[in-house]
Amino acid sequence: MEAPEPPSELVSEEGRNRKAVLCRRCGSRVLQPGTALFSRRQLFLPSMRKKPALASGGGPEGDLLQEHWLVEDMFTFENVGFTKDVGNIKFLVCADCEVGPIGWHCLDDKDSFYVALDRVSHE
Repeated sequence: MEAPEPPSELVSEEGRNRKAVLCRRCGSRVLQPGTALFSRRQLFLPSMRKKPALASGGGPEGDLLQEHWLVEDMFTFENVGFTKDVGNIKFLVCADCEVGPIGWHCLDDKDSFYVALDRVSHE
């Protein structure tokens, strides 16, 4: 079975984000338009909650998400925070309201930061 096409209202012909990526809760800008590549990769993200609850590990409640923005340099972000290490993973959260996770970063791969399309809004 072939993968569905990426959402054309969000993804340019070059595979980059057409719109700014914002925190769904507070509206803070996470990424500028054109700064991330659309990526399809199956990743598990815990349920959305405040940063202190995330770092404690908690239970395995969450979502298996497939569509992400891939950012190759952490300095590309306008506004993002990171949780403490959970194994070899750091989860990405909004730096202003600390809600998340909105994304995922494996410490083994220094050049890949994933922001889930389902966890952010676009403008």
